[in-house]
Amino acid sequence: MFVASGTKRLGCFSTLAAAASLGKRRNFSTLFTVTKLANTLANYMLFKYMLVMALLCCTTLAVNAAPLPAAQDTGMSIVASARQQVGKTLYYDPSYTRIAYPMGDVPMETGVCTDVIIRALRDALGMDLQQLVHKDMTAAFSEYPKNWGLKKPDSNIDHRRVLNLQKYFSRKGFSLKITEEPKNYLPGDIVSCTLPGNLPHIMIVSDKKVDGIPLIIHNIGGGAKEEEGLFFCDITGHYRIKPLP
Repeated sequence: MFVASGTKRLGCFSTLAAAASLGKRRNFSTLFTVTKLANTLANYMLFKYMLVMALLCCTTLAVNAAPLPAAQDTGMSIVASARQQVGKTLYYDPSYTRIAYPMGDVPMETGVCTDVIIRALRDALGMDLQQLVHKDMTAAFSEYPKNWGLKKPDSNIDHRRVLNLQKYFSRKGFSLKITEEPKNYLPGDIVSCTLPGNLPHIMIVSDKKVDGIPLIIHNIGGGAKEEEGLFFCDITGHYRIKPLP
């Protein structure tokens, strides 16, 4: 009986121990589950916090770094394209040259002052002045200068002449008032002038300045250069290009 009783007691204790052990496992499992849920919730809250902070940061950056007005953005694109010609266009050659049409060009290492403008607008804005000027001259030939004795448009040379570009720009509404105030000349503006000897010249206003006066990018005889000269000669035209529709 004793043994049997002891066995029963042992069995009872074993059952209690097993039950306790099971309870502990269940409690541990429950605790583990709750802990896991708590960690998941904490990570979720942390993620939400980080997401909100990131959105606030992006919003702040967007407010502080507002986009440039369209005109300034266009102007800076023109300047960047013109500046890329410096060191590549090394010579000045006014010779008459037959070129392809449209998008025709003389060799990059050479050209005249107008070629700086032509290349900059083509590369920055996709504007093909050769085709644009030719089409406008074909439609309104009588409106253009007759300095060269031509009877009809010539797509090889018309767009490479300063006076024709001046006429085209003014006909498209790009003209601005001529002043002697440096602040009125923005990056990417196009300025024409008259050199000694009554020679027409054209150049692009840079975003760089010396003593508050913008530099210019042009080819006046030794290839494309960025240098002083905006007010060195009498200005005959001031134009601000707007991308065509």
